[in-house]
Amino acid sequence: MAQTPLVDAAVTTRESLRATAEWLARGVDSWFGDRPFEEGGAVRNGRFDLRLLLRERKSPDLGARFNASFRLPNIERLGAQLFIGRDNPREVVTDQPNALSREQHLQRRDRRDDAFFAGLGVQGTGGFDFRVGLRGGPKPYAQVRYQHAWRFGPADTLDFRETVFLTRDDRFGSTTVLSYDHDFSPTLVGRWLNAATITQRSKRFEWSSNLGLYRFFGDQRLLSTEAIFRGREGGGVNIEEYGLRLSWEQPLHDVWLLGEISVGHFRERELATDPRRGLWALGLNLKIRF
Repeated sequence: MAQTPLVDAAVTTRESLRATAEWLARGVDSWFGDRPFEEGGAVRNGRFDLRLLLRERKSPDLGARFNASFRLPNIERLGAQLFIGRDNPREVVTDQPNALSREQHLQRRDRRDDAFFAGLGVQGTGGFDFRVGLRGGPKPYAQVRYQHAWRFGPADTLDFRETVFLTRDDRFGSTTVLSYDHDFSPTLVGRWLNAATITQRSKRFEWSSNLGLYRFFGDQRLLSTEAIFRGREGGGVNIEEYGLRLSWEQPLHDVWLLGEISVGHFRERELATDPRRGLWALGLNLKIRF
C-alpha cells in the first residue's frame, strides 16, 4: 500500500507506542538495579488493535486494546519478565485464549470492563510458569499455568493448558484449555479449541468452543471459517449462543500494519424462556505491531 493518510497515522501511532513503551520499561527496570536498558533491553510482542464492531440491534462499538512484554536487563537477572496492556481484565486473569475472546465472537465489549494491567512473569520448569500482577482498580491477581503438547505423527497436535488463578473477587479459579490441530496441508489447518472456567465464587463453569478451518495464502494473508459456541453450566440454556464467522486478514503496509474483516451470523438465547434470536455482525480490525 502506498503512503496514505491511514498509513501515515499508523506510522506515527507505532512510533509513539514504541517510545512510550520503552520509556515505561526503562523506568520500571531502574527500580531493580543499575544496569543500563541498552544492555539487552527491548520491547517484545507489542500489539495495538483498533476495532469497530457492528452487531444487529446494537449500537456501533469502537474500541482499542494493546499489550506488550519486555526484555529488561535488571528484571531478567531475577528471572522475571514484565508485561503491560489494556484489555478486558477478566479475560487476562482467567487466561482465556484470544480466539475465544468476546472480540473474536464479534460481541460488544463493556468499556467499563476494559482496564490497564501490569505484572511480572517467571518461566518455571516442566511446563510451569507463574505471574503476579495488578489490574484496574488496582486489584492484585496471581496465576500458575501449566502447558503441555503432544504430537501424534507429523500432522496432529494436542495442546493442554491449565491455569489456576487467585483474585479478590473470584477467590480461587481455574481455566482449562484443550486444542487439537490437524494439518491437512502446509497451507490448510483445522483446529478444535475448547475452554472452561470455574471459580469459587460462581461454582458454575463457563465454556466456549471454536471449530475452525484456516487457509494461508502467504505474506500473512489468512482466510478463516469458524463455528463458535458458548454457554454456562446451570443457566437453563445448554448453548447460549452459536454461530458462524468468516474472516479475512492481510497486510496493509509492510509486515506490521494489518487489516481484518469478519462477518458472522449468530443465534443467541440467554434464558430458557427467551426465543432464540438470529443476528448478523460485522467486525473491522486495524492491527499495529510494534
